[in-house]
Amino acid sequence: MNKFFKSILALGITSALGLHTVNAATYQVIDKGDVSILKYTYSQQENNNGEAAISGTDIYNFPVQFQYLDEDDFDDIVILADRVHEDVFELNDIEDEAALRAGNPTANDLTWVISYLRSKSTLTQYQKIGDVYAMTNFNGDTELLNLFDKKFDGTDSYTRSTKEYINGITNEGWVYGNASAPYLPYAYTVTKNSGDDVVGDVIYNWRRDFATRGFFSPDSGATVIEIIPPSEIDLPEEQRFGGISAILDISDSHYAVGYGSTSIDQNALDFIFDTSGETDDDEKDNGCEKQGYLDDNNITFEDCAQLGVSGSYNTEAIKWTIDAAGTVTSETLGHLVTPHEDDEREFINYAQAINNSGVAVGYAHGWIDEDETEPSATESRNLYAVVYKDGEVKDFTDDHREYFDSRAYDINDNGIAVGHATTFVNGSQRTKFYYVDTNAETMKMILPEDFFLGSSSTARAINENGKIVGEGEVETHNDSTGSPRRTHGFIYDTTSETFTDLNDFLTCDSAYTIIEVRDINDVDEISATALVKVARRDSKGDLVLDAKGEQTFEDVLRAVSLKPTDGEIEDCSEVVEKVERQGAGLGLTSLFLLMFAGLRRRFN
Repeated sequence: MNKFFKSILALGITSALGLHTVNAATYQVIDKGDVSILKYTYSQQENNNGEAAISGTDIYNFPVQFQYLDEDDFDDIVILADRVHEDVFELNDIEDEAALRAGNPTANDLTWVISYLRSKSTLTQYQKIGDVYAMTNFNGDTELLNLFDKKFDGTDSYTRSTKEYINGITNEGWVYGNASAPYLPYAYTVTKNSGDDVVGDVIYNWRRDFATRGFFSPDSGATVIEIIPPSEIDLPEEQRFGGISAILDISDSHYAVGYGSTSIDQNALDFIFDTSGETDDDEKDNGCEKQGYLDDNNITFEDCAQLGVSGSYNTEAIKWTIDAAGTVTSETLGHLVTPHEDDEREFINYAQAINNSGVAVGYAHGWIDEDETEPSATESRNLYAVVYKDGEVKDFTDDHREYFDSRAYDINDNGIAVGHATTFVNGSQRTKFYYVDTNAETMKMILPEDFFLGSSSTARAINENGKIVGEGEVETHNDSTGSPRRTHGFIYDTTSETFTDLNDFLTCDSAYTIIEVRDINDVDEISATALVKVARRDSKGDLVLDAKGEQTFEDVLRAVSLKPTDGEIEDCSEVVEKVERQGAGLGLTSLFLLMFAGLRRRFN
């Protein structure tokens, strides 16, 4: 099974402080994400032994390297705070400018520095913030798992510039995923003419070795084995810029699937290596080696090349086989369609999950006209859920005129796959969860009823008992990017054909609201993310008090595990729900929008 998606925030819930384990009516909530160094945690997967893979964001005491900021930067930070502090909840104007410039800011002022660095994320001259962290929970303890990050020279502080996605954990305790290399500062001397003299200015640029690379660890993180993408082996040495790869699932039979870069788009290579043309301003932007381009932009060739290939790798779905000695062999899984010889577009294919028989599922580009056999160079296409089996790529999405942009996220050993398909409901585009028997000669998606007709829903995982988990919308109002709908986690039993909101299985006074589900293991334990109210902390991790000296509170996202119990579903019809919309550190709407931020896995 797979998974890495950032959790969705639910609005308007009743929550309480200090309950880490709640006796539920039919499920017990066990909080596995209460860690001291991070504000938000998210469940990914839990194996049959109760060991879990967990992700997190918003680290306290981010290690800003103030020595790389100059006076102009500090001036801009002060201006930023002055201009917008009245519009930002729970933040004040700069509190101590002298301490800030000395590199010892208050928690309030540190938040402004971090905000400033985020605004400069596309510029190579500024420190980078990764803010996606991998964790494991073995023997009941959740601990940070450092993958590729490094410490700053001469310090005991990690850069925290990596994005480290832990996508799952096998029943043997193997963890896997993908992570980036850290951004480190490199000195670069820019020479310029100043009158009769040549002046050399030292500039520090931040650069990493690769954008993301797959990994697995057979020993709980003590040993981390990298998955080198084909582009870093097959391309000429001068075209190796790190590549990208990811492991999205590993079966107990040691099959792994994900994706890897196989080549680089020719336009990106032309940009990097083109030295033709004139050197006027209109021509400088076309290639890294054009005269004056590097110096005028204060970047090195390595910086320029890294920017040039960003987003330009051609990737393929890949299956890796790991033998008893730890040797990894790979094979690409192929495409759904064969394009016209003049079609220069990249055709995407990804593998999201694999079972113990080596049957994988994912999605790939296919023709909107599923009967097309002689496509044009601009043939209309979309992404469709597929199964990779017996050397073939097969599409099982129903009528492409009705269903499109589908995904397959998981498959069990019985060959039942789950995911979602996009369609129109009452004129609005919605996703609907499905399951399909990939063993059938004619595969047909079954789309059960979910929360309501106009609800968008997604199935993330299925266990060997045929139980499906995922999340869906529970609000009926019109949704928008600025005000997305609230979601709840659900479970669907394919045997009894029953669909249930997971919150119905909790006690009426539960501190937790289950808003998203990533996995269910074979003893029906569920990996979920919940909303819960906790004591508010500032950017340094210290408790925040109000003007009266009293503790303040906020809603956070928390990784939890749901354990089946022998209880009965409680009748909550007479419980009055208290809606508390004050107290969220970013404001509730801003918290909700976290679902669209960087933690959410890139392939939805």
